[in-house]
Amino acid sequence: QVQLVESGGGLVQPGGSLRLSCAASGRIFSISAMEWYRQAPGKQRELVAGITSGGSTNYADSVKGRFTISRDNAKNTVYLQMNSLKPEDTAVYYCNADISRDGWSYNYWGQGTQVTVSS
Repeated sequence: QVQLVESGGGLVQPGGSLRLSCAASGRIFSISAMEWYRQAPGKQRELVAGITSGGSTNYADSVKGRFTISRDNAKNTVYLQMNSLKPEDTAVYYCNADISRDGWSYNYWGQGTQVTVSS
């Protein structure tokens, strides 16, 4: 059994910062891509940022220069540092990962963590 558990969400004022974490646990051989998505009320889930096992990153245009994705392969953990937060960043943030185990690759989602940006 593999689980992705997010943490670090909360309420923050505009201009503030938060750091999200997502830890993978269970029977894991390797993890390739790890990504953060978000879904605001009434909107579709969108990709925020992604990082490969080698450290290559990509970002949505709306967060470039403000958010930074990183990972600790030894801890099977991905992070999202969010700075200069705006009210439009308010959403449930989900972690996603491609995980190999038992000779197969599977895609997993976390349960989500709420981020609210409001004064």
